[in-house]
Amino acid sequence: MTTRSTPMKVFSGIQPTGDLHLGNYVGALANWVKMQDDYDETIYCVVDLHAMTIPYDVREFHAARLQTAKILLAVGIDPTRSLLYYQSQVPQHAELAWILGTITGIGQLERMTQYKEKADKAGQNLGLFSYPVLMAADILVHRVHAVPVGDDQTQHLELTRDLAERFNSRFAELFPLPERITPEIGARVMSLQDPMSKMSKSDPNVNSRILLVDEPDAIAKRIRTAVTDSETTVAYDWDRKPGISNLLEIFSFFSGRKIDDLVDEYAEGGYGRFKEAVAEAVIDGLTPIRTRYKQLDDAEVAHIMERGALDARARAERSMVEIRKAVGLAGY
Repeated sequence: MTTRSTPMKVFSGIQPTGDLHLGNYVGALANWVKMQDDYDETIYCVVDLHAMTIPYDVREFHAARLQTAKILLAVGIDPTRSLLYYQSQVPQHAELAWILGTITGIGQLERMTQYKEKADKAGQNLGLFSYPVLMAADILVHRVHAVPVGDDQTQHLELTRDLAERFNSRFAELFPLPERITPEIGARVMSLQDPMSKMSKSDPNVNSRILLVDEPDAIAKRIRTAVTDSETTVAYDWDRKPGISNLLEIFSFFSGRKIDDLVDEYAEGGYGRFKEAVAEAVIDGLTPIRTRYKQLDDAEVAHIMERGALDARARAERSMVEIRKAVGLAGY
């Protein structure tokens, strides 16, 4: 762990989609694991309240919460080193979201691009509209210093910083302004069937993605049938060869080798040989995760999440005591 004069605290959350895939792992979860060594405090949350902003099946939702928690543990989130819990079990998140909502401008929320995109697909509702305020509360309730975010979340982090500054100026200097962490490892993983689009659970084509708990045969099949091009030379060129470039990034991540080295080795010999090597690297990388996932007992995971929520409530309440006092809600 890096030694600092001021402890560095990091927060990140993930929605309980259940079927987490390579894009989730390469783009986020692998970095979550690494940050446990790089920062003094790491706080990870299954943000189930956020997932309620679009229509859902109750049984599937309940199962997805547990499955997501199990995968986080399986990839290497250590509950003895990181705070891990369900957002809904820490009511201070929602309480702070209400307080922050009173200093949030409607215009700011209307400009959120993700709201427009999701509202077009799932319909408008208040929860979806105020989603960024709850996201800000998720971060600020723990007074974290940094947040790992992708390009699609930058706008939300900017709102969080704006609200922290507004609160500090209007009431009391309580919140640090969280900085953006740009992940050191990982890349954007694209669909195996449409390499110009991100890998997504919502894609109706199951061959477009590899789930973290997929069996080796399924992984090999999906890489073997990945869309490439009509040529036979392996080269890293997103304009001309997006499919091959996507597979090279995946291969580089799981093998730990540089893309240039992989291109030198597999440039000739055809796509079949190359895809076989990619599949082998991915299978080797995901096997420990799948094995650990199968070993985890549901009751044990539920207990881990309950313990995490108990700790998270205590920490969040210490913050809320000061926040309530600052806004005039403390005492009689």
